[in-house]
Amino acid sequence: MAVKLRLMRLGRRHRPFFRLNAIDANCPRDGKILEKLGHYDPLEKDSEKQVLLKKERIEHWLSLGAVPSETVANILVKNDIECKWLEDLKARRAKAKAIAKKKGKPFNKAQKIAAEKAIEAEAEAKAKAAEEAKAKAEAKAKAAEEAKAAKEAEAKAAEEAKAAKEAEAAEAAAPAEETKEEAKDE
Repeated sequence: MAVKLRLMRLGRRHRPFFRLNAIDANCPRDGKILEKLGHYDPLEKDSEKQVLLKKERIEHWLSLGAVPSETVANILVKNDIECKWLEDLKARRAKAKAIAKKKGKPFNKAQKIAAEKAIEAEAEAKAKAAEEAKAKAEAKAKAAEEAKAAKEAEAKAAEEAKAAKEAEAAEAAAPAEETKEEAKDE
């Protein structure tokens, strides 16, 4: 028979009170108990009254191989009762966390959420960079068009100026020819 050290919830709604019990591992949380080992009142202000434990009986059950729940193990460690199971659990978790980190996978929910946020931020950064590159390309194309239009306008203005000078030269030459013709006529 496997024995577990568990908390049994008692008390009314919004006023929990827990009893620490030795329970058969196959029984439900509030099922048949083997022995009452203490109690835990999380709402108690006085830390001495918050947790009351029968240390000798708890150590007896632990020596027989009883496995505490994680919450019970934390309560026992806080009350100076040695719990190898919690140390082993922490070591296994650290090892699993290192393996997950080595593989690049999130270990717990917080890491998973952080990884998702990092991926979203990276995607947003890429989208923003693409938008900026597109805007730069459009600005460059617009500047090139404006430069081309300015060159065409300058060329057109130069041609018009050249045509105007030729027209002026032709007009200037025309009166001179008229005066020569008038001189021939006279």
